[in-house]
Amino acid sequence: MSEKDTETFDVMELAEHVKKQRWWNKMFGKNNSGPVAEKYSVATQLAIGGVSGWCAGYLFQKVGKLAASAVGGGFFLLQIAHHTGYIQIDWKRVERDVNKAKKQLKLSSDKPPKEVRTKFNEVQVFVKNNIVLTGGFAGGFLIGLAS
Repeated sequence: MSEKDTETFDVMELAEHVKKQRWWNKMFGKNNSGPVAEKYSVATQLAIGGVSGWCAGYLFQKVGKLAASAVGGGFFLLQIAHHTGYIQIDWKRVERDVNKAKKQLKLSSDKPPKEVRTKFNEVQVFVKNNIVLTGGFAGGFLIGLAS
């Protein structure tokens, strides 16, 4: 056996050894596939969902404020530059380009692409299989937005 084969064999032995430990089975269950609802209690699912939702909501709030400040500041600087004469904006061209983009969006928004529908269906199945976890995440997200 080469050194690489021995290393792979050792890793496989370690993985099997860890799976036999009680703490591993308590934490992850014997079967790592399937919905979370089959592995954890309702309280654990709510706690995991709530904490992860709060973290996501808090980050979303902070990043959202930063993005809004950057976009608003950019428009503000653009208006000042236009007003002082540093730049000239062709508003008719801007309006024409915006109308063209609106038409293109209307044409493509009749039916979402297959990838979007597939992902939507996957999310729907996940939410149905893990409703408690998802509910905890949604509540935590809203609390994170408010904090």
